[in-house]
Amino acid sequence: MTPMAQSAATREIASRAPIIPVLVLDDAASAAALAHALVAGGLPALEVTLRTPAALDAIRAMADVAGGIVGAGTLLSPDDIRAAKDAGARFGVSPGATPRLIAASIEIGLPLLPGAATASEVMALWEQGYDMMKFFPAEAAGGAPALKAIGAPIPQVSFCPTGGITPANAPSYLALPNVICAGGSWVAPKNMIASGDWAGITALAAAAAALAR
Repeated sequence: MTPMAQSAATREIASRAPIIPVLVLDDAASAAALAHALVAGGLPALEVTLRTPAALDAIRAMADVAGGIVGAGTLLSPDDIRAAKDAGARFGVSPGATPRLIAASIEIGLPLLPGAATASEVMALWEQGYDMMKFFPAEAAGGAPALKAIGAPIPQVSFCPTGGITPANAPSYLALPNVICAGGSWVAPKNMIASGDWAGITALAAAAAALAR
């Protein structure tokens, strides 16, 4: 799967809603219910980060949720890409990009949203065929002003900024012409997941889905 085809796929997924939930799950038992709640609120694309032992099982549980598109985040190696694809992930997200990671995404056929934080990183990925990327860590890398500045000389590339995105600053990112969506964790607070407050999570998702872009 070529980088160009990968970007076409991730761009389409990113276009489904203004926010992609970034999920860190310690227990896969609640994964399906969480996915149902987020999808019901209007957020179909779900990024489960590979930061916990439960992540791959959570992806498996979410893969069959109607209306959902589950992906794997924090992909750091070819093994991560292979495991994510085998678990049912339909897209992958990485904090950065390396030659081995890109080669594996091409070989295995998992659409990759590669991370970039500087103009040089963006140009290097664009040179390889990617025109849809993750801007990470968004706030630490300069926030919306930095992303706006990158967009001026490189308007061909679109982004999903992630890292420090909140309901308060999300609109400033979504207003940029080079932003398709943003990644945020606030729509699935750990305390709500632990208590099974699915209605509350659906309400947070609905508010996020209503953000203008």
